Parts: sequence; structure tokens; C-alpha cells
Amino acid sequence: MIIDERNDRRQRVIDAARAMMTAARTAPKARGLDTIEIATVTDTDIVRLSETMLELHNETGRPVYKRDSENIRQADAIVLIGIRSQVMGLNCGHCGYPTCGDKPGQAPCAMNCCDVGIALGSAVATAADLRVDTRIMFSAGMAAERLHLLGEATQIYAIAVSCSSKNPFFDRK
Repeated sequence: MIIDERNDRRQRVIDAARAMMTAARTAPKARGLDTIEIATVTDTDIVRLSETMLELHNETGRPVYKRDSENIRQADAIVLIGIRSQVMGLNCGHCGYPTCGDKPGQAPCAMNCCDVGIALGSAVATAADLRVDTRIMFSAGMAAERLHLLGEATQIYAIAVSCSSKNPFFDRK
């Protein structure tokens, strides 16, 4: 049997995305509470994400949304990582308020922010180990949040994943 690398590339990216989701799931979390939400989108869902980013560009005028909306179309998969907001009850003050009880509901719990960051780091470290190209994008995460691709999760970031001779997420214009 001969497996042509070019014909198998997309499946390997999806396999890598699955491994990235596992790494994000098993990443350490504040108080051991798992509030992380993770999914991978492909094909028409990448197109939907791209179109929503163009809507965000039209609403905000921010060029990042337009640039990234074009860029994610070069991905074979996009891993989404966000959090179900939950105050951790540590009264750490990292959110800027002395106690969790003082924190307004709309202010994010700093531990939630850390959990998302650690999950992202674990996912992209796995991608690096597998030698696939990635880029973490808040812009695509904002579109995913608008589309409720992770339910009611917030602080969503997107990791575009590709396997090509040159990283399409590096020299963006």
C-alpha cells in the first residue's frame, strides 16, 4: 500500500486537532474544576466562522477581523477553547477586586483566564510536537462566541491548524 502524503494531509490535521483537544482537556485547572469547553470545526463551519468575522469587521472597522477571516480559510481545522465562567472562590484579588463576592458578574474570574491560557498552551505544544502549523486567534474566537459554537462559553480563542510546506498563519498581511 502507498499512502500519498498530499492525499492524507487533511486527515492528519484532524487527528492532530483531536490530540490538541485531549491536551487542552487534561491541562491543569484552578481548584481542579473543569470548566473548559473545547471543539474542533472544519469545512463549512470554518466558512461560517470566516463570514462572522467579516460581520465583526463591518461592525467594528477593526482590520484584524478581515485579515483573519481570509486567513482561517487556509486551515483544515480550527480548535476552539473557551470557558464556562465560574468564580473559583479563592478570594485571590487577581481580578482587581478584594474578594470573589466583591467582583461584579461581568468581570471575568482571573483563574478562568489562566485556565484558558494553560489549555491553549497545552494544545499548541501538542501541535508543535506533531509538527503542524498553528496560530492562536482571538478574532476567530470572538466569532465562535457570537455563533455559540461552544454553547455559553466565553473567553473563546481559536487555534487554526494546517499542514503545508509553509505556515499560512505566519506572514499574514
